Amino acid sequence: MRRVVGCVLPFLLLMLVQSVTVYAEQGMAIDPATCLGCHSTKISVKAFADSVHGKNACTSCHTDITDLVKHMTKTVKTQKVSCERCHKKVNSEHFASVHAAKDVTCANCHTDIHTHTYWKNDKRKVVEKCSQCHDKGKEFQLSVHGKGVAKGNPDSAACNDCHNLHAISALGPKGSHAEREFHTKVCMKCHSDEKMMARNKVFNVATKTYLDSYHGKNYRLGFPEKVAGCSDCHTAHAVLPHTDPQSSVHPNNLVQTCANCHAKATPLFTKFYSHGEHSNREKYPILYYTFIGMTGLLLGTFIVFWIHSLLWMFRGFIENRERQAKLVAGEHHHVISDAHKPYRRFRPIHIFLHILVITSFLGLSITGIPLKFSDQAWAIAMMKILGGTANAGLIHRICAVITFVYFGAALVMSFHFLFIRKDIKGNFIQRLFGPDSLCPNLRDVRDVTAMVKWFFFRGPKPTFDRWTYWEKFDFLAVFWGMFAIGGSGLMLWFPEFFGMFLPGWAFNVATIIHSDEALLATGFIFTVHFFNTHGRPEKFPMDFVVFNGQISKEEMIEERGDQWKRYEAEGTTEQYACTKPSSAI
Repeated sequence: MRRVVGCVLPFLLLMLVQSVTVYAEQGMAIDPATCLGCHSTKISVKAFADSVHGKNACTSCHTDITDLVKHMTKTVKTQKVSCERCHKKVNSEHFASVHAAKDVTCANCHTDIHTHTYWKNDKRKVVEKCSQCHDKGKEFQLSVHGKGVAKGNPDSAACNDCHNLHAISALGPKGSHAEREFHTKVCMKCHSDEKMMARNKVFNVATKTYLDSYHGKNYRLGFPEKVAGCSDCHTAHAVLPHTDPQSSVHPNNLVQTCANCHAKATPLFTKFYSHGEHSNREKYPILYYTFIGMTGLLLGTFIVFWIHSLLWMFRGFIENRERQAKLVAGEHHHVISDAHKPYRRFRPIHIFLHILVITSFLGLSITGIPLKFSDQAWAIAMMKILGGTANAGLIHRICAVITFVYFGAALVMSFHFLFIRKDIKGNFIQRLFGPDSLCPNLRDVRDVTAMVKWFFFRGPKPTFDRWTYWEKFDFLAVFWGMFAIGGSGLMLWFPEFFGMFLPGWAFNVATIIHSDEALLATGFIFTVHFFNTHGRPEKFPMDFVVFNGQISKEEMIEERGDQWKRYEAEGTTEQYACTKPSSAI
């Protein structure tokens, strides 16, 4: 009996193979049951049937197997499966990925291809797959993100949320633009979603406060490689709450974390509010009241001087029309002999210092304004023209040095004026409040009152001495600006030095002051100062006195009549006469 079965069984098997081969040659798939006849020891029939590929025949993937006899006798070597035949989109993503570049194929990740089931957006399966090769998997699983994924929280970040499933791009060399951008960009995908953060009870202003910081502004302008990103402080995979002793942002670990960029960081330095909100009065009262104070100063200054300029513009226009009407009628308000004879108003040193002011101011404005408005498209384009934030920062600091130079010169000249000059009469106090001084005095109160009366047609236009009240304001604003902008700028320029004796939150305060005071200075110069100097009806379109140092006799009598009268009483008018008028050459 055994002999009969031994002869018949091979014959039946051969007949079965030949019949299946015929069907395959006619374009029909080989019955999976036939395949499982041999492969059932490695492939579970039930598991394969329940898998995502269960409705496919074996030859749907193993398309090279068309002759069962050759396959069974291993006459033809079995080829690798081409998943792209069905998974075209996924294959195109994988083809351009870092995995494909390193010869990591579909089967390297999908080792359970015969039992593979749909993941149903269960991120735990993703983490499990990635952890098969990547040793960061354990570190991630212990993180706040990993624990959230383990609990089945769909909002918690898994590997695919940052790196994608198949379109996994190479980060590039360490420190490169792509690598630095990645370490912040992927974090913002979730942390900028306020609804997601709210339902998970996560600090929901992290993105906004980061983007408002110097680091975030550089990132937004397109230069993340120059500043710290999210993972530089919080790490990429071992993200833990700040209360966890193992966290990189735990108070005990902050010095080490900050020292990654700021080598001389101190415990005081780490008091910096990384995500401080100046709008949160309860949590950050110092920032809140600093912002309120600076905003009040900015709005108050603009409101007062813009109203002053508008009233002056209207009243000056009326006055010019009145003068024109008198000229048409053959009249003139007064006749001045040698009306166009030039007199010296500024010395060459004053002209040189003003050129320094113009140069430094324009340089500081051009390089600082894009940082202030980093969320605007024009600011991004402007920063690219400047060659990036590093170049802009260098120009900004050079202009800051120029600012300190002319400020130092102003201090020396002020000391010389008060204590050394021989041509100025009186003691220190008399010089300080005298007519040649830029220090405000009671005369300025009378001048302001007279000017307002003139605005409203309640009195004649006042004449001034050497300095007007708005010129004194401009001069004193330089002193205030140097302490506000210059002092805060130095703190932000040398944070490690100042962090040795100042608490870190002082840099938050310095940022608010520097930003708002710079905006005030820029807005004031381009609107109020330019109007007072060049845009007022009496001088439009340009007053060249600051470039040539000369003023005509007529202008001096009309604008600074009291100064002219004082010089006449002293008999010194001709000491200021210019022997040669200024020219373009």
